[in-house]
Amino acid sequence: MGAMIPGLMLGLIYILFLLAIGVIKPNAIPIPEDAKRVDWGVIQQVFKAVVPAFLLIFSVLGSIFMGIATPTEASGLGAFGAIVLAAYYKKLSFDVMKDVLLDSYKTTAYIFAIFVGATCFALVLRELGGDEFIEQAFHSLPFGPYGIVAAVLLLVFILGFFLDWIEITLIVLPLLAPVVLGLDLNIGEFPGLDNPQLVWFVMLIAMALQTSFLTPPVGFALFYLKGVCPPGVKLSDIYKGVIPFVMLQLIALILMLSWPNLVLWLPSVAYS
Repeated sequence: MGAMIPGLMLGLIYILFLLAIGVIKPNAIPIPEDAKRVDWGVIQQVFKAVVPAFLLIFSVLGSIFMGIATPTEASGLGAFGAIVLAAYYKKLSFDVMKDVLLDSYKTTAYIFAIFVGATCFALVLRELGGDEFIEQAFHSLPFGPYGIVAAVLLLVFILGFFLDWIEITLIVLPLLAPVVLGLDLNIGEFPGLDNPQLVWFVMLIAMALQTSFLTPPVGFALFYLKGVCPPGVKLSDIYKGVIPFVMLQLIALILMLSWPNLVLWLPSVAYS
């Protein structure tokens, strides 16, 4: 949640920048030929499409942040809400439920297989002293504490080109977390958090991975986007169009690295 704050702020600035360009130079942002005129009917359609999804998101995240449900319980609440929405849109059927259950079983088996493999790998690596070797290797870098954190983020950013976030989270993150915990980082005191330095580091990793998934030449998210785009949209067009968003992500990452309060203030208040 803390990682979203700088990203939302920069996203809002980017939207305002586009609106300013549209006002100054309308030809730069032309209106589509089939665009409907904005009236109350269109606004009602937007609300009908947005409000149910917003209520589902709020029921999951809101129940967590208000202390009503744990993340595991909130996931069950989200699954129930998705079933209600499917019934509301008249898309709920036996075939849909069967496909959803099969996909859930496959995803769960995939995650647990990685979890078992990661646990075995980490156990063997620790017994062989690999975690101490990694920690000493990073601490020997002549960059200072924040420079070492930047080196860790760069490593995670590169790994995001080739690995999914699940593998990085279960295998790489447990090896890199002790490196950051051993650094003398003056990020301040946050009474509501047991280990603010680790929370801050995890949010930095999340932002780095999110940026990596948007960055060519791999960019998993770009290929997902290409799969739902019209046939006339080329992958090179997506590469060009994603550049401003990558820049925003990098700026947000630098802000989070420079001012940990952007990440830690809201969790410290929410859980105090």
